[in-house]
Order: sequence, then C-alpha cells, then structure tokens
Amino acid sequence: MMKILAAGVWLTATMLVSGYGTAHYLASRNSDGGENEEVFVGLDYETVNPVNVPILYEGTIQGYVVAKLVFTADGETLRRLPVPPHPFLVDEAFRALYADETLDFQRLERYDLDGFVDRLKEQTNSRLGQPVIHDVLVEEFNYFAKEDVLTELPGSAI
Repeated sequence: MMKILAAGVWLTATMLVSGYGTAHYLASRNSDGGENEEVFVGLDYETVNPVNVPILYEGTIQGYVVAKLVFTADGETLRRLPVPPHPFLVDEAFRALYADETLDFQRLERYDLDGFVDRLKEQTNSRLGQPVIHDVLVEEFNYFAKEDVLTELPGSAI
C-alpha cells in the first residue's frame, strides 16, 4: 500500500514540475521572439473566382487568359463592408486584361504583373471608396489557345 501511495505522489509531482517547465518555456519563447518578428495580425487572405478573359486578334478569338487571384485585407474592415470586394476585383481584373494592348500572345513577352496587381488594388479601392485591399497576389496566370479549350463534351450531339 505504501508503494502505491509513493508512486502516486511521485507521479503527481512529476506532472506538476513538467507542466510548470513547459509553461515557463513557452512563455519565455513568446516574449523573446514576439517583438522582432513581423506578424500579419488581422489580415485575411481571400480568394476570388478565376478570371477568364477572351483574347481577340483581328476579330477572332485566339485563346483565353485565366488568372486566379488572392487579396489581403483587414478582417474587421471586410466584416463591416456592406458589399464584399470580390466581384469588384474580378471586374477590374477582367477590364485590365481585356483592354490591355500589350497583352499579345502572337508575340509573347513577359507581362508586367507588378503593374497589373498595383492597378487592380488602386482601382478596386477607389471603387470601394476606402483602402480595403492591402495587396493583390497572383496565384495562377495561364493562357489557353482556342484549340486547347474543350468546347463540347465527347459523345454529345449538338
């Protein structure tokens, strides 16, 4: 009986000391590194629907640009908005890509993504009337030639 009582006291003491040690270690680790690290507290990452833009050349469709975008915004500001900014960002992306004369896939060059995302951020924030969007990120930016796009399902009769 005495051995069981001693084992219980030993187990209880061990658990208390290890719990205290763990709590002390975590508290000291958070207080040391918390001041030097940049933390994105309050920012939400929101994805928008893919933007599909037809590319016209000499009056015919040559292909499609598909862009998947993500934006960052303050979570509290997003909750207070009467209208979500997602459709505005998609609309601005479509307008920017559709009207861009430098986007020529007959003579492919690097596209100015920095200018593109800066323009999207500025235009969307101006339409919303306040600086809601902090940053626009490009998740994917693809071009599909017209021949590569499936227009009808195999085996379907039209």
